[in-house]
Amino acid sequence: MSNSQVRDDTLSGGDRIFIECAKRWAERGHNVQVITCEEGYRMYKKHGLKTVDYILLLPDLRRMNLYLLYILRLIKGCVLALRASLNVGNTVIYSSSDFWPDSIPAWFLKMRFKKTRWIAGFYLFAPSPFSKESPYKGKRLLRGLLYYLSQIPVYWLIKKYADMVWVTNELDRWRFIDNKRLTSDRVIAVRGGVDTKTPALIPEPEKKGFDAVFIGRFHPQKGVLELMDIWRYVCERKKDAKLAMIGVGELEGEVKAKIKKYGLENSVVLFGFKDGIEKLKIFKDSKVVVHPATYDSGGMAACEAMACGLPGVSFDLPALRTYYPKGMLKTPCYDLKAFAENILRLLDNKELYKRLQKEALKLAQEWDWDKRAEELLKMVTSLIKNGQYQ
Repeated sequence: MSNSQVRDDTLSGGDRIFIECAKRWAERGHNVQVITCEEGYRMYKKHGLKTVDYILLLPDLRRMNLYLLYILRLIKGCVLALRASLNVGNTVIYSSSDFWPDSIPAWFLKMRFKKTRWIAGFYLFAPSPFSKESPYKGKRLLRGLLYYLSQIPVYWLIKKYADMVWVTNELDRWRFIDNKRLTSDRVIAVRGGVDTKTPALIPEPEKKGFDAVFIGRFHPQKGVLELMDIWRYVCERKKDAKLAMIGVGELEGEVKAKIKKYGLENSVVLFGFKDGIEKLKIFKDSKVVVHPATYDSGGMAACEAMACGLPGVSFDLPALRTYYPKGMLKTPCYDLKAFAENILRLLDNKELYKRLQKEALKLAQEWDWDKRAEELLKMVTSLIKNGQYQ
């Protein structure tokens, strides 16, 4: 198994899926081996993945240029794949993302040991950098183009050689299903999962400190800069409105600049990366979860807040219609004022709030990690028993 994580102070959806499932599978006696870099190792251990075997590709190289590190990890992973020895009868190779350092070594292993099964994680299709939906504009256009082009060969390799594909939502499933090699039962919309038990152990505060909470990477796809404009509109109507933001990322500086520009220093609190009890306490201290992603395949972070009883607001992205069919108000895409109006609707309309709160809690129960890990394990076991495609 492999992982593209290069920082240990953040956690992607694909990382969370793997960690939560691997913990439960290892507890049931399955042998899980993780191939990762030093940062990934620290991140996995930090989040409780301890009863597995680790193979470290590279030492701590956080100060190295990101693109050079990417290439080194790709080379190191391929060399390891060419030298590895596997018990092919019961081995499943899982690549945690479409990034080359994850997917290419997994493909090498599949080519060397044809009786192994390859499960490929492909959790987000890169947008065309020239489409209006793409968050990669201006100075980010080249990076968006490279990201888009890098997925093309990986998508082809997965369609031709993977035995199973894990995607995020139902729409993405049909971009892999060919009813030949990859039939409908071999392309799985994983969605993700949430901890539904711990939130019940955390008492509700007497008074909520935040009107809304955001959780996610500070990345162009997540709409964090748009959220600053949205929150400015909210504060125009509700002067004492407060927003909690949980996360880190490349746009931290730009977010802080917008906070200062709009005079939101007393209205927005940046918590940085939080997880576990700390994160849940912030959710409990908030009324609404905002998910302003402008391009997304789904994302489970908002559902973590929904498990704490928070209804949500998002843009009406196609993927979110199936991912969050209830418990969340959908906003016409990219209408920032309408997004702010939906936040205020939830804060002002008690009947609407209670209805969506009940829907959010019900949806979260469907995402319980124990259930999800068990479902995926059954699929993996079935894949082993039924054999691989030729």
